[in-house]
Amino acid sequence: GAHTVQRMYGCDLLEDNSTRGYYQVAYDGMDFIALDMDTMTFTAADTVAQITKRKWEEDGTFAEQLKHYLNNTCIEWLKKYVSYGQPVLER
Repeated sequence: GAHTVQRMYGCDLLEDNSTRGYYQVAYDGMDFIALDMDTMTFTAADTVAQITKRKWEEDGTFAEQLKHYLNNTCIEWLKKYVSYGQPVLER
């Protein structure tokens, strides 16, 4: 039958100008795997997700690619979109 994979990722620009990023995957509506940005490892929600965790961590580059996107590209875009709304917010 059909299955559903959902990815949720994004970044936050905090008031003290620090940033935070997140990347999570769900399978059929249940948590599956998530990136721990502090340890640069993946957290598997169950034994099935352990297979994906091992594959992604053996690759060695996926976590770094996500980190770069979340800490750089995502933050740049977020700042750009916030600047677009600034005139409206300052009314």
